[in-house]
Amino acid sequence: MTDVVVVETTFHTLEEAKKIATTIITERLAACCQIVPGLHSIYTWKGKLEEASEVLLRMKTLRSGVPALLAFLEKNHSYEVPELLLFSPECLSQSYFRFVETSVRKV
Repeated sequence: MTDVVVVETTFHTLEEAKKIATTIITERLAACCQIVPGLHSIYTWKGKLEEASEVLLRMKTLRSGVPALLAFLEKNHSYEVPELLLFSPECLSQSYFRFVETSVRKV
């Protein structure tokens, strides 16, 4: 387990994902945001089968920064119930760890 984690969420539009990602980087809540357009999601919402085109936003941050990042996403996300998933890499290069460590605001 490492101190670096990956947080993922999805958005309706590329523009919204870019806006949120830009603020996350500017506020130093994450070291890197990757935007992946072109997702097609199928899910049940309020008892009804739904399909939607979505954009994935993947963020790399420090474990200690997760509460601030999640609070920001919950406050600023347009979804009623945003998908907020956290993954912990099993291993990580020291050079990438240093990049994340120096890029994320200390809390």
